[in-house]
Amino acid sequence: MVRETKFYDLLEVPPNASESELKKAYRKKALRLHPDKGGDPELFKEVTHAYEILSDADKRSIYDARGEAGLSEQGGMGGMDPQDLFSQLFGGGGFGGGGGFFGGGGGGSRNQGPRKTKDLVHRVHVTLEDLYKGKTTKLALTRNVICSKCKGKGGKEGAVRTCHSCSGRGIKVTLRQMGPMIQQIQSACDDCNGLGEVINVKDRCTGCKGKKVMPEKKFLEVHIDKGMKGGQTVQFRGESDQSPTAEPGDVVIVIEEKPHDRFKRQENDLIIEVEIDLLSALAGGQFAIKHLDDRVLMVKLEPGEVIKNGDLKVIHGQGMPSQRHHEPGDLYVKLDVKFPDSIDHDAIPLLEQALPPRNPVSTFDKHTLIEEVHLDDTDARARGNVRGDDAMDEDGDEPRVQCANQ
Repeated sequence: MVRETKFYDLLEVPPNASESELKKAYRKKALRLHPDKGGDPELFKEVTHAYEILSDADKRSIYDARGEAGLSEQGGMGGMDPQDLFSQLFGGGGFGGGGGFFGGGGGGSRNQGPRKTKDLVHRVHVTLEDLYKGKTTKLALTRNVICSKCKGKGGKEGAVRTCHSCSGRGIKVTLRQMGPMIQQIQSACDDCNGLGEVINVKDRCTGCKGKKVMPEKKFLEVHIDKGMKGGQTVQFRGESDQSPTAEPGDVVIVIEEKPHDRFKRQENDLIIEVEIDLLSALAGGQFAIKHLDDRVLMVKLEPGEVIKNGDLKVIHGQGMPSQRHHEPGDLYVKLDVKFPDSIDHDAIPLLEQALPPRNPVSTFDKHTLIEEVHLDDTDARARGNVRGDDAMDEDGDEPRVQCANQ
């Protein structure tokens, strides 16, 4: 009895369908669902995968007995490219070209496009200054290009032959009996080293040694636009590795923003922390901010305005430029007031004249016991306790053990 019928349902056949019925059902559904015909690519993949399993007698018997779980345990879930299986069955390369299944003189287009080589991805670490001002940098990379000597053939005319051992697939599939279980093992073909074709040593191209491609060093000019952010990419289409059997992929440059020692970035805004002295905070003054383009912003603190520690101010129009229109964001300034370590006693009367009077001391009943005490500096351990830091011993990094109150 068949345990699961999902694959049969995808092909719309009964579980006892013959091999010819399976093939006929797959041809009918694949032609309707193929992406070149405007079909659903995901459903096309599922139908093709179902046919790949059921058209293999060993895989079908495992699936009938134990379902997809059994195939997974046996390593027999397949994995052939749906386009490759489709081409093998119909003997064509798609619907668009002159040799496609639907013939024609070259109409139609492939939704998924032709096969491409793998994209080359490079990460470029960029300073915040470069992202503020913009920059053009050169990137050196090594890629494979088609051998100019053999024009990508790998050897003399007619020297390249399809590997008979793997039928040009580059892989071999072997079945191993392990007790009642059958395990499917896929490995690169030894005869062609996974290439799918063979060339006699004497007939190989002396330039590329039969590899069809040669390494080439290339320089690309990468333009970092003003306002770009970390994670954005710059693409160079068709600049990846070349191959005789595929179109070249792209070179993708990923922007990585380096941390800055003074500024923090939030989208198009900048944040900076500035320390000012107590006199400037109380009586006015000025301080300077060196910007990312080496300009100096001179900031004036108006006399009479009291700056509190941690106050956040803003300078409009001095943030990061937006990437598209280069419109600047804002610069936020967090002000940290530095208090003096001590004050001369002779200056205290002047402070008492300039500052608001002290808060009056609370009054208590005359019978209340009053004791004068002094404030002492705390050690690091005590400060950690008060702040709620992790209670670790500073000397040995051992946790402190505290006694419970009795």
